[in-house]
Amino acid sequence: MFKHTLRVAVVFGFMLTNSIAFAETTLVAVAANFSKPMTEIAAEFAKTTGHSAKLSFGSSGKFVSQIENAAPFEIFLSADESGPEKLEQSGLAVAGSRFNYALGKLVLWSATDNYVDGQGKVLSNGSFKHIAIADPKLAPYGAAAVEVIKNLKLSDKLKPLLVQGENIAQTQQFISTGNAELGFIALSQVYENGKISSGSGWIVPDQLHAPIRQSAVLLNLGAENPAAQALLSFLNSTTAKAIISRYGYDLPQ
Repeated sequence: MFKHTLRVAVVFGFMLTNSIAFAETTLVAVAANFSKPMTEIAAEFAKTTGHSAKLSFGSSGKFVSQIENAAPFEIFLSADESGPEKLEQSGLAVAGSRFNYALGKLVLWSATDNYVDGQGKVLSNGSFKHIAIADPKLAPYGAAAVEVIKNLKLSDKLKPLLVQGENIAQTQQFISTGNAELGFIALSQVYENGKISSGSGWIVPDQLHAPIRQSAVLLNLGAENPAAQALLSFLNSTTAKAIISRYGYDLPQ
């Protein structure tokens, strides 16, 4: 009995050691809007697979430029489709690895309770001095915000009031600190338990801007890393999809 128990312990120990030996880390560039869900997904990924993901957050446009200049990322989770497609076409990403992992939601948000009404009428009726958006040249949510303003025929009124964040995280910071009374950010940044968790907001109707199709791609540096391949597969798991939905994203069909 003792020998059997010892043999089982030795085998288990070998398996555990072997598993740890094959655990890898992957370097991931993540669009700033996806910071909260991706942090949770990475934690679940580590528990499930033993691999780990080292995450960097920023604007999608800036990440494309960094990857083109040999930044050592292995996976790119963009806030749009164009960046990953460009990298795939230029030979910097693995052909056929690109897929949509989330459909983004835009929200007009203020850190002040009851400041933004449920129909977004504050945009035309409000007396605010500044409205924040992410740089539309770098951030897809910023481009969507510009499109909304144009479709509401408010460009002339709002253009002089715009302040731009480098990415969606900095844009939220502008609003949170009062440098702008309100602004357009990703719903996921202020969404918890099925509602906007603080301040006040208007979830922008999808028809006011082009779909925000967030796309993932395997970069060439990650092609031989099992952790990179495993993470992209994990993004399509039931666990990851539940996390993504909880932060207010729609799931691709």
